[in-house]
Amino acid sequence: MSTKMQWVYTEKVKDHFVNPRNVLDDEDSFGADGTGMVGSMACGDQMLVAIKVRDGKIAECRWKTYGCASAIASTSMMSEMVTGMSLEEAYHITPKQITEALGGLPEHKFHCSVLGDKGLRAAIDDYLEKNGLENPFTKSVANIVCECVGVTDQAIEAAYKAGAVSYEAIQKATGAGTVCGKCREKTEAILEEMEHLYGKNHE
Repeated sequence: MSTKMQWVYTEKVKDHFVNPRNVLDDEDSFGADGTGMVGSMACGDQMLVAIKVRDGKIAECRWKTYGCASAIASTSMMSEMVTGMSLEEAYHITPKQITEALGGLPEHKFHCSVLGDKGLRAAIDDYLEKNGLENPFTKSVANIVCECVGVTDQAIEAAYKAGAVSYEAIQKATGAGTVCGKCREKTEAILEEMEHLYGKNHE
């Protein structure tokens, strides 16, 4: 029997994992304009994204993580992709775009790619808040999950962060799934993602 390990990722993923770009070595000396922390050590992945902003664009994007190869590679790739982008463009970058740039990720590792884009959004949110600027991007990235009541994924995320960490608690907090119930599968998938990002006992 061969004991040689098999690499199941693309060569781009391997490159960004072995030679990650834009790693944040020293947070204090970087002098970030905005920072965002997402993830949960309880779930095994945690991500810090730091940005510098010049003339409404991402001048530099640095990051550090406690995470798997997929999380490292996807955030390394993201940091290259968003450098030079406007804040609006960067805010709307998706895990799918990052994954495609890497040539794909194993399906069970796709959730790792959301760490980078969530961390980036949090860093942009932080930058705007620190500078007393209105955030014009939030509504444009919200998706309707429960059509009967008009509940968005962002409303579910906000409820989760406020302590509603079960489907029943989300129903009570937002009204999602209280009419026809067809959105339950989508809602539970978002809850799984939130648990990965923030931990179940984050509150």
